[in-house]
Amino acid sequence: MAGTSKSGRKPKPSHLKAVQGNAGKRKVNEDEPQGEGLVEAPEPPEWMDPIGQAAWRELAPWLVRVKILTGSDLHVLETYCEAYATWRASVEEVARTGLTVETAMGGIAKNPALTAKNEAHRQMTVSGSALGLTPADRARLAVPGAKDASNPFKDLVGKKR
Repeated sequence: MAGTSKSGRKPKPSHLKAVQGNAGKRKVNEDEPQGEGLVEAPEPPEWMDPIGQAAWRELAPWLVRVKILTGSDLHVLETYCEAYATWRASVEEVARTGLTVETAMGGIAKNPALTAKNEAHRQMTVSGSALGLTPADRARLAVPGAKDASNPFKDLVGKKR
């Protein structure tokens, strides 16, 4: 379908422009739907796998603190945490059973857990990117303090020996 997809950089949400600054002084979309601002991290859903819940409890407070996570974005965090739980279970399954498994016909085949692991990793990559969970994504989002928080040499800048 010609003309249905937009090329170029995705527009930055207005709430991120406010957090990061609007260096290009581009017009802020006043009609842009805003997610519900969160002041504290919500508890993970009860249905979520315990490993996913642990990931949620680790990530959600930081995402709220840096103003990335809003009420309308919770499904992205759910997707990430569930994919992480699947990825971990797949890694453990491969460690337990090996890279190959015996088939019903007595042959050898690639362990299906490897496919599940790769699919979960892809889901983590996509949803993690939307949440700014990698250094490259944080640079793209320009999350306040993200560079300083991960730089062990930040206190040495400008000091003379």
